[in-house]
Amino acid sequence: MTFTLPMLIARLSIGAAATLGAGLATAVIARRSMRVTLTTGVLMLLAFIPQHILLWARFPVWYHLTFLVSLVPLTYLGGRAAARTREPVTATSVR
Repeated sequence: MTFTLPMLIARLSIGAAATLGAGLATAVIARRSMRVTLTTGVLMLLAFIPQHILLWARFPVWYHLTFLVSLVPLTYLGGRAAARTREPVTATSVR
């Protein structure tokens, strides 16, 4: 498990895209408030913390922190993207 810097960045990018997709899918399926999407992000964080503890010595600290800290915000952003596609366009919403 020896990764170069571009490989680590690629892994983080794939993880970010998947996390955005998880937020989007959760928001589309739940059709509820952003609380469900945030709950998904928190559950993902809780699920990944043990894995990153096991792998802590194999990756740089910045890699773990970037991945873990971005889970909840990226899930939220994915959910917001789904919410925007459902909002009707009105004269007051166009700026």
